[in-house]
Amino acid sequence: MRYLLIEDNEALARAVVDRLSLDGHVVDHAEDLATAQDFSATTDYDLILLDIMLPDGDGRSFLARHREAKSRTPVIVLTARSEVSDRVGLLDLGADDYMVKPIDFSELEARCRAVLRRRGGEARNVIAFGDLEYDSLAGTLKINGTEARLRTRELRLFEVFINAPNQLFSKPKLVDRLFSYDEEASENAIEVYVGRLRRCLEGSNVSITTVRGLGYKLEQK
Repeated sequence: MRYLLIEDNEALARAVVDRLSLDGHVVDHAEDLATAQDFSATTDYDLILLDIMLPDGDGRSFLARHREAKSRTPVIVLTARSEVSDRVGLLDLGADDYMVKPIDFSELEARCRAVLRRRGGEARNVIAFGDLEYDSLAGTLKINGTEARLRTRELRLFEVFINAPNQLFSKPKLVDRLFSYDEEASENAIEVYVGRLRRCLEGSNVSITTVRGLGYKLEQK
């Protein structure tokens, strides 16, 4: 998953980025609204973590514009305000969830998973497709009940596919989903990861199909 973190507290931002990166997620950090607007205008994010008090304005304005643009990307607000009226206002403005600082990182991860499940229409962590079962909480893939071993980057690539089976993803789109702005990335790397995933899926009734000149999609045979 690719996240956008909008937070001006450098220590907190680094801690959040490090924690989410340990699970293989890609996190872009914007320390102000201007940078966040630039990032969100050019990149599709799976989830946005939004602070309210920022150097160049109020995070509510970002949230309001985000919803006015009809974006479906879920937003979790990180706020120091614990009053009920503040929380109700944020939810009414379009926030999918909120957390009151100081943040417990285990709770943050759980809330991220819950929000992403709701966006995908899932009530639990396990996604089934063909003879595959992917557990987003455990980070495991099972083929016919047998657990497959995947490296972190391949697992995150598979996560992109399993969350949108039968959807076509171009190489540039996959690069965008797997690498942050701070990382070196190439379409050749995507070919390598797709090749490893295909070897992992051998014997399954699900495969990654190449649509020549357009990209890849996960399909049931």
